[in-house]
Amino acid sequence: MAEAPESPRAESRPDAPAWPGGAAAQDRLAVIALVDDDRNILTAVSIALQTEGFATRVYSDGHAALKALIENPPDVAVCDIKMPRMDGLEMLRLLREKSDLPVILLTSKDDEADEALGLLMGADDYIAKPFSQRLLVARIRAILRRSEIVRRDMARLEQGQDRDEALPEPIRRGRLVMDPARHQVEWAGTPVSLTVTEFLILEALAVRPGVVKTRNQLMDAAYQDDVFVDDRTIDSHIKRLRRKFRSVDNDFGAIETLYGAGYSYTGD
Repeated sequence: MAEAPESPRAESRPDAPAWPGGAAAQDRLAVIALVDDDRNILTAVSIALQTEGFATRVYSDGHAALKALIENPPDVAVCDIKMPRMDGLEMLRLLREKSDLPVILLTSKDDEADEALGLLMGADDYIAKPFSQRLLVARIRAILRRSEIVRRDMARLEQGQDRDEALPEPIRRGRLVMDPARHQVEWAGTPVSLTVTEFLILEALAVRPGVVKTRNQLMDAAYQDDVFVDDRTIDSHIKRLRRKFRSVDNDFGAIETLYGAGYSYTGD
C-alpha cells in the first residue's frame, strides 16, 4: 500500500502548544510518525494526536515508513507489529542498524512474545491493542520529556552555553563510563549506543553499585511520569542492555539479577 498523505499540521505554528519539556527554544510541533496498515486506526490516532498538539506523519507500509524514518526522522515513531510485506519487528530491526529514534510498538493483547522481542530489539515501549488514546498520548509525552533532556544538554554543549555552569560529572564504575550531559556510554573504552530509556535505567543502577533496585524503582527512574509500565518492560530493557554490552564484551556481567527483588550493578 502506498504511503498515506502527511498531516497538514506537520509544519511549525506560532500558536502551537509548548513542546513537551517546556524548552523555550522549541518553536515547532513535536512530530509523531504512525505506521499501521489499518487506515482507520491511522486516521483516528492521527486526529487524536493533532488534537493534543502534535504533528503527525502516517504510513501504511513498512518499507515506505522505514525509508522516511531514516531520511527524515520524527520525534517518536508509533509502529504496529502485525503488517504485511514488512512487519513492525523487521522494520525496527533495520531501523536500529542506523538510528536510535524512540519507537513505541503496538501489539495484540495476547502477543507477549512479540512485546518481549520488540523491546529486546530496541523498542522504547509497547502498548497492547486495543488501547486508549489517552494512554498512547501519555507514553509519547513521557518519551519526549526524556529525549528533550538529552537534546537540551547536547545543544548547550554544542553552543558552549555550559562554560559557566556545572555539568554532571561522568559516572565511572570500573570499565563503565557514562556521560549524562552528552548521553554517551563506553565500556572498556568502546562506545555503546543506548536509547534514552536504556540510559536512564543503567544510570539508576550505576550511581549506587551493589544496591539492589526494584523494578518499581527502575520504572520511576526511566519513566518519571504517571504512566503504567509492567514488570516485563523493565526485564526486557535489562536484557537489551546486557545484549548491547555483550556485543562489545562477551564476558559482560556487571548487571546482576536478584530474583524476586530486582537488579544491581556490580561495578566490575
